[in-house]
Amino acid sequence: MPDDWREGTLDEIIELFDSKRVPLSGNQREKMEKIYPYYGAASLMDYVDDYLFDGIYLLLGEDGTVIDDLGFPVLQYVWGKFWVNNHAHVLRGRNGFTVESLYILLKQTNVVSIVTGAVQPKINQANLKALPVVVPSEEEMQEFNTLIDPLFAQIRENSDENLRLAELRDTLLPRLMSGELSVADLGDAK
Repeated sequence: MPDDWREGTLDEIIELFDSKRVPLSGNQREKMEKIYPYYGAASLMDYVDDYLFDGIYLLLGEDGTVIDDLGFPVLQYVWGKFWVNNHAHVLRGRNGFTVESLYILLKQTNVVSIVTGAVQPKINQANLKALPVVVPSEEEMQEFNTLIDPLFAQIRENSDENLRLAELRDTLLPRLMSGELSVADLGDAK
């Protein structure tokens, strides 16, 4: 390990926002307009009409599906306005770590040693904070972040564009199939 790198714990490089999480029952969600993503431990579960978070965050499964088959944490890289239930830890990086560099670090960190629960796997806050990590120098973190930030910006842009295109498809396809619109009509619009 380089001289200016050190061993530390995850607690030194993360901000936790778990206190802002609010679970919603299926009944509550059914009555809501479907606008903002509602995330659980491992995936997007639904859409709701309000949001708790606005920005770029990393979600790490807290209970249920918390690790993959190789022992790495289940992570969700999320952005925009969204809601999170109480089954996912909500993280951001600090002390030189961005959400993106934290994502890359955790994607390569086996966390089997901090999982508890025989029936329902769980990664509690105390164990998560105590997870040993290698902390690079601040200068190297800045250089690394400069390299990866444009890549993640492109990932977000591409994902958002895919959603817009899917919405357009879902709007046009039924109209085309019913005969309400024809392909010839679309060609005339040019």
